[in-house]
Amino acid sequence: MRPGAVRNMENRFSRTELLLGREALDKLAASRVAVFGVGGVGGFVVEGLARSGIGALDLIDDDTVSISNLNRQIIALESTIGQYKVDVAEARVRDINPDIKVRTYKMFFLPETARFFDFADYDYVVDAIDTVAGKLAIIEGAKAAGIPVISSMGTGNKLDPTALKVADIYKTSVCPLAKVIRKECRKRGIDSLKVVYSEEEALTPVPPEEDSVAEKAAAALEKAAAQGLECACGDIKVFKKRQTPGSVSFVPSVAGLIIAGEVIKDLIGDK
Repeated sequence: MRPGAVRNMENRFSRTELLLGREALDKLAASRVAVFGVGGVGGFVVEGLARSGIGALDLIDDDTVSISNLNRQIIALESTIGQYKVDVAEARVRDINPDIKVRTYKMFFLPETARFFDFADYDYVVDAIDTVAGKLAIIEGAKAAGIPVISSMGTGNKLDPTALKVADIYKTSVCPLAKVIRKECRKRGIDSLKVVYSEEEALTPVPPEEDSVAEKAAAALEKAAAQGLECACGDIKVFKKRQTPGSVSFVPSVAGLIIAGEVIKDLIGDK
């Protein structure tokens, strides 16, 4: 066979097809996944799903790219600072696969905004947001609709990506956020929930050297507290101390790709 003939047989998912097969790729192309939160974890979930051949994505996030996102978020570049994260993510996945269908929602997901979403529209739901109330609303919405959901626990103040695990929420340990979610799920009669969490003890962040940075972080957390929001940074004590969590490039990204892998395997029925 001529080299040119081999090249003509290639397509953007030909290497994936070698592992998963055509039937699996067809399932993925027919699937719609909602990703709530397109930040450090969620951005890499979106990346992994788009590069695996998911046919449709709903991206939900009200935030814009900031300079402090550059150290860990795949959508964060000097050229994207100030843009809505969902818009940047949409442009990126369309550049990966022009055939992908994308719906974006510039919205902060909370119980009050849950009415705008019909979870039955989705084949899978990913929770990668930072507030306990919002996470629980996503989980409850997906469970009520009978749609599989996977939830990201805290990745802030962590340095060891090998400590990340996939488990049912009731089999988690160490992670303070997982403890809160376990308690709340039990109250709500939710008997199972797939999560990605870390067994690494959270580190204590070093205080910022510039007082202005510390003051801005404290003000933001005070505003969140006034709105009844809770911190999901990986260590609840950090919120109480009004310190912004530290984060690096190689923990949220790994968590996001693990989640993407779980979604793909579940959608194609590969246990």
